[in-house]
Amino acid sequence: MANLQSFERAEYQQVKADLHRKILDRLDLEKLGKTSGDSARDEVLVVIRNAVNSEVVPLSFAERERLSREILDEIFGLGPLEPLLKDHSISDILVNRFDRVYIERAGKLELTGLSFKDNSHLMQIIERIVSRVGRRVDESSPMVDARLADGSRVNAIIPPLAIDGPCLSIRRFGREPVTARQMIENHTLTESMLELLSAMVKGRLNILISGGTGAGKTTLLNVLSGYIPNSDRIVTIEDAAELQLKQEHIVRLETRPPNIEGKGAVRQRELVINSLRMRPDRIVVGEVRGEEAFDMLQAMNTGHEGSLTTVHANSPRDALARVENMVSMANLNIPERAVRQQIAAALHAVVQIARLSDGTRKVITISEITGMEGDTPTMHDIFEFDRSGIDDSGKVRGTFRATGVRPQFADRLATAGARLRPALFESKAEV
Repeated sequence: MANLQSFERAEYQQVKADLHRKILDRLDLEKLGKTSGDSARDEVLVVIRNAVNSEVVPLSFAERERLSREILDEIFGLGPLEPLLKDHSISDILVNRFDRVYIERAGKLELTGLSFKDNSHLMQIIERIVSRVGRRVDESSPMVDARLADGSRVNAIIPPLAIDGPCLSIRRFGREPVTARQMIENHTLTESMLELLSAMVKGRLNILISGGTGAGKTTLLNVLSGYIPNSDRIVTIEDAAELQLKQEHIVRLETRPPNIEGKGAVRQRELVINSLRMRPDRIVVGEVRGEEAFDMLQAMNTGHEGSLTTVHANSPRDALARVENMVSMANLNIPERAVRQQIAAALHAVVQIARLSDGTRKVITISEITGMEGDTPTMHDIFEFDRSGIDDSGKVRGTFRATGVRPQFADRLATAGARLRPALFESKAEV
């Protein structure tokens, strides 16, 4: 009996498509819609197995079982993506073309052997995803953001904007959020750095987390948010709900895209302004990316201390420049110096996190904003990751170390009950 490898991929996909159509003709879809999920899947799997076994195709028992499962995924799930969605070690699923599916695992991209039948098949899966959240994707609206049932963030872009066919990107989120202990075990930061960061959150300092795409900003934000006291009222504002806070007194807000007519959009700035009327103790913005930066700074400066947010930037200095640029998007004609003064007054620290060349994520610096010198905000590093090269296996070598600088906010934290050990800031290297 010939092996599946001897089958041409197109031939295998054609067999699967033909069986799929035959099985759909046999099923009572209306009756299935009224049946509970597990029961319906079991019933359909029996029908599929019978249909597959009746076909004269050169497949072994294991291959027929695999074909049956794939057809079941076509009917109830997202087709070839289903096995990837069940693998919790995968953080990103990237479909460049119908026959080029990549994944990110442990910070590294790898090509999978999975494939859709053709562009029409991939388009069907994209339409299934977006229709579940009341969105649409077609030539008049060729870009769409959506979310899967497990909270994973989805972006799809189709022709004519995508030249080689529909393109799909899925950012996965684990069922269980990464813990502080896991970040230490993964060498993302050290015990001393976490001790400082947790004290900063408990002491109600305003913290900006900066980093590139996929650097782990949201993961770190989630960990730091865990140190907010349970007695505080927290309002979270996000484009796509990713944060998994465990506190009891929490209100979660999410932006809304425009409807089919292009109306009804609710932007982050409107949610930030509205959150100020909700008596929050802490405001957590998943990512500041536009004119809402101005309202976020206003909130930090007017009694909502201890707020947290993230921004896309490659260094702490770039992060402040980006916030300044985003404030200018509000078109309020505020002098440049006044904007910088407000940034320096509102933010206490910038935490820079990066994904390194070996796929690992590290907190590169924890920097304190100390005020203004002329027209420029001043800052200095409290902790940093000192890179020393790459070993034979491609791993980045380096050490975390305190710079020896005692932060100006240390006294403020002490009065808030978050006293820091003097030895914490002694200049020394940590693995």
